[in-house]
Amino acid sequence: MSGRIGMAGLLVFALTACGGGGTAGAAPGTRAPVTPTAPAVPTAQDTTGQDTPAATTSAAVPSRVPAANGDVSRVLARMSVEEKVGQLFMPVLYGTSADSVSGENQARYGAQTPAKVIAKYHLGGVILFPANVTSVSQVVALTNGLQAASPRVPLIIGTDQENGLVSRMGALMTKFPGASTVGATGDPARSRAVAKATGEELRALGVNLDFAPVADVNVNPKNPVIGRRAYGDDPAKVAAMVSGAVKGFGDAGVASSAKHFPGHGDTDVDSHTGLPVIKHTRAQWERIDAPPFRAAVAAGVDAVMSAHIVFPKLDPSGDPATLSRPILTGMLREKLGFKGVVSTDALNMEGVRKKYGDGEVAVRAVLAGADLLLMPNDLPKAYTAVTAAVKSGRISRARLDQSVTRLLTLRQKRGFLRAAPRASASEAAGVLRSAEHRRLAARVTREGS
Repeated sequence: MSGRIGMAGLLVFALTACGGGGTAGAAPGTRAPVTPTAPAVPTAQDTTGQDTPAATTSAAVPSRVPAANGDVSRVLARMSVEEKVGQLFMPVLYGTSADSVSGENQARYGAQTPAKVIAKYHLGGVILFPANVTSVSQVVALTNGLQAASPRVPLIIGTDQENGLVSRMGALMTKFPGASTVGATGDPARSRAVAKATGEELRALGVNLDFAPVADVNVNPKNPVIGRRAYGDDPAKVAAMVSGAVKGFGDAGVASSAKHFPGHGDTDVDSHTGLPVIKHTRAQWERIDAPPFRAAVAAGVDAVMSAHIVFPKLDPSGDPATLSRPILTGMLREKLGFKGVVSTDALNMEGVRKKYGDGEVAVRAVLAGADLLLMPNDLPKAYTAVTAAVKSGRISRARLDQSVTRLLTLRQKRGFLRAAPRASASEAAGVLRSAEHRRLAARVTREGS
């Protein structure tokens, strides 16, 4: 996603999850402050949004919860509905420490500090941006402090470190080349090595989820949002690079998220500011767009991010993929067999906000099959709406448990379900921009140029 985030008067590009380097869409810090409306424990009031068509019911949602082992089941069993709903959300918070007092936090979330926002909404995750970053020791203290603010369930702390154009932690990390350069090497082992090194540096900072790799096949030279962020325009070659990257992040013990499903490569509209329509037939999707995502699933990717794009041949409803059950559940889960976390792209992007209100968008994303709701435009409204939908039965409790189980299982897979990881500034200093990593960056840049 692309936008601008204001913090202490500083405007920075906030290319969340989706990333993107072009013109920015509406994002936190560029609009009038939102007056928070959600109490810490919302009531079952119907606040599902504006311009709402006939409600999608929970009757069509399978009741089967993903198989969970003892640890996941125990954590799930002790959560209230409000805590479970909070686990679905990953907003951006303002400040460089967990206790930073920010007017933006107060205006948007009704709590002054990141730690208080986490506690108020029982958040499952936080996404970091350049405005949260000043130094290695500061980021380590920030991530440790955020984890301390969530004592019952460790946080998923994410960022967009694709390398190249989208590098949220770029001020501190080795400057690895972007995907197009890595793809040009023609060697999936290079993709794996770069992802492993990137993951090692992120983990040293306390970040445990990278919204990478980009799995889009950039077949449209007029594409304003993907371009050089993709590994290339050949589906088979992109698939091999994506597979290598997923394995590399796994080697480093960091979760990865392939994006943007079902494929954002053939568009000339930026989903940050508009709603792209992909006109591929189903056969074209199978041949062009699907192979990298199929490879990511086979390689064990932890998460897949949806795209705010309309794909009429996969779903004729006119809804973007993020809100499409035929795409997220039918294509991604049932056809490709993906069992991990489905993340939305940032919900403050215009591509997903054109048709429904901010509360309704969150509810429909869950009903479509999403587990992680990234950067809602209005967190209080979205949180209240999802909670109300669960309490009314529109979202079944079994459906809510499916998502929370997947999010807990991701933590367990990456080793931070029982206890939050704690980063060390001294250890991070030895990992970030190490001589080995700088040599790798130079070698891949040379080979891919």
